[in-house]
Amino acid sequence: MNRLGDQISPFLLSHAGDPVEWQPWDEEALALARREDKPILLSIGYSANHLCHVMGRESFNSSQVAAIMNQQFVNVLVDREERPDIDRFYQVTHGLLNRKPGGWPLTMFLDPEDGLPFFGGTYFPPQPRAQAPGFREVLKSISKMYGEKNRRMAEFKEKFSAALGEILGGHAPAAPDASMVERACGQIDASFDAANGGFSAAPKYPHPAGLALLRDAAICAATPAQTERAHYMLDFTLAAMSRGGLFDHLGGGFHRAATDATWTVPHFEKMLYDNGALLALYAERAADTGSPWLTETARRTADWLTADLQLESGAFAASLDADSDGGEGEFYLWRDDELGAVLGDDRAAFADCFEIEGKPNHAGRWLLRRRAPLADAAPDEEATPQAVARVCERLAQVRSERPAPQRDDKVITAWNALAIQGLATAGRLLGYEEPLAAAQRAADFLRAHHWRDGELCAISHDGVTGLGGFLDDYAFLLDAQLALLAARWRDTDLAFATTLADALIARFEDSERGGFYFSTAAHDTPVMRIKPYADDNLPSGNAVAVRALLELGQLLDEPRYVDTAERALRAGMTEAGRWPSAHATLMRALLDIEQPPTRVIVYGTPAAAAPWLALAREAVGARGHVYAVPPGATLPGRLAGQEDTAGDAGVIAWVARATAQDDALTSREGFEAALAAASAD
Repeated sequence: MNRLGDQISPFLLSHAGDPVEWQPWDEEALALARREDKPILLSIGYSANHLCHVMGRESFNSSQVAAIMNQQFVNVLVDREERPDIDRFYQVTHGLLNRKPGGWPLTMFLDPEDGLPFFGGTYFPPQPRAQAPGFREVLKSISKMYGEKNRRMAEFKEKFSAALGEILGGHAPAAPDASMVERACGQIDASFDAANGGFSAAPKYPHPAGLALLRDAAICAATPAQTERAHYMLDFTLAAMSRGGLFDHLGGGFHRAATDATWTVPHFEKMLYDNGALLALYAERAADTGSPWLTETARRTADWLTADLQLESGAFAASLDADSDGGEGEFYLWRDDELGAVLGDDRAAFADCFEIEGKPNHAGRWLLRRRAPLADAAPDEEATPQAVARVCERLAQVRSERPAPQRDDKVITAWNALAIQGLATAGRLLGYEEPLAAAQRAADFLRAHHWRDGELCAISHDGVTGLGGFLDDYAFLLDAQLALLAARWRDTDLAFATTLADALIARFEDSERGGFYFSTAAHDTPVMRIKPYADDNLPSGNAVAVRALLELGQLLDEPRYVDTAERALRAGMTEAGRWPSAHATLMRALLDIEQPPTRVIVYGTPAAAAPWLALAREAVGARGHVYAVPPGATLPGRLAGQEDTAGDAGVIAWVARATAQDDALTSREGFEAALAAASAD
């Protein structure tokens, strides 16, 4: 056993028996490298990733490779889900060194004195292959390079450190520039794949942050043509993703990314964070359009989350593995004869919906995908016919008898928060109870078990909690509490939101220049703490914090939250100005300030308040916020204490436009007039 045997991460524990003398990232490992003057071989991965498994089998389980690693390096293994600060920093440095994006497994070689990398890559095969060097040759070359350190290495590190400071150290604050939203949408448009949907060639990622910006920008657009174009790109992409192999048509839920331009063959892992963010987006657009297909996709994603990832505790597991039964995607692929045996006489009807004619679409087998959507009718696609749905149930039953992908039961606060937000949004907009109840269970678990002594924990596994939380944990969970309040008001959610907001500001704010660091000083993040504003596979924690603090501050009439949010937005404007579309969530925050959504609070019994709420939701539109506060609950902010001012209808309402808020409204006529005035602004 190496030093990983007492870790809580399933990924690290799975390598505890490797012949490599792995160390966790801690001071003991770093001190060993300095003492022995050996370079650090840092490998960053996660348990659901196929290539992490491959490199583990090929190299880390090889006694010959391990002998080189153990003799020449101090070997440190990091779970990127457990230490996102380390992963983010070294992904950036990989990009600087190689002029291309990183990925997993990430393989970086570090100077033990300062933690700066001098070489890096991602997956290395054991022997040279195509353009990739073999891992053994890389190890030998790096060891020799480090042993021959000279002045050029010192000069390189000095320039490299300066470049990192320029990229990651933050920039001078700048005034918000509303034109950046239009620039961001133009950049998204320029990258749009008109044939297949999405915004890149292969590999193709869902990018829910960019899609969410298109939805908001369409609502706020200056011209009908801009609205139509944004909706077209959004709806076509949503339809293409959910009809291709990226979506699991038998079990529900989305895989992580597509390996091809047509969304047919995915990277097969299913990640909690992708599905939480996509669920919110599909539910919102389903409510906007009334599309049966988008509604079905949202419902099936919500059902998959609760059936396959929700633990008995109420929290959500992190992921399902890409591999099963000894290979990638084995759980999801079908031989033609297997399909034929299950489909029987229903094959023709099934083929009307699914592309299963001709040559199988992946390595001689079928990966189910729906027939391509019509370009001019994407949001109006019909849901799955009942006869075909019954065939899918038979296929799902047969598939359930196969060895299933392994589930990583680690509970990650930030990812759970995205699932909570998605489920709460789906429950509110699609009108059914199960997703909202699941969201509340998960939120209650996090509050009870991940909030300890005034600090939020980032992860837990089997009841054991790990490190203190990062910015994403606090910001995403704060945002999720607001989504829960919009779906069903609970005083406990409002109180916890306030507690999280205070802790977020105290622990992460850069009080001099504004904005929020990703980690705290207690995390001992290598080299430097960063303030990320760009979205990656997750939305930017800074941008989510801005949006959540704005909403909470305006809901509570608390200027401190609003001022902090506006300061953070200004701190990100210079960086975002270089490439606005990479900062899609920050652009949504900019819209929240430049074109504030209308906010409505209705206090009364569910029966009495129902018609008022229906009027409010229709009037405020897709970006508005409507809160239904039941009797016995506490009204927020300066409204507290006005519970007894209800009129004959037994209802009190308030309509807020930007920072201006109407006085208490107790008549339907006055309420309708206030809504009309807000809509006209």
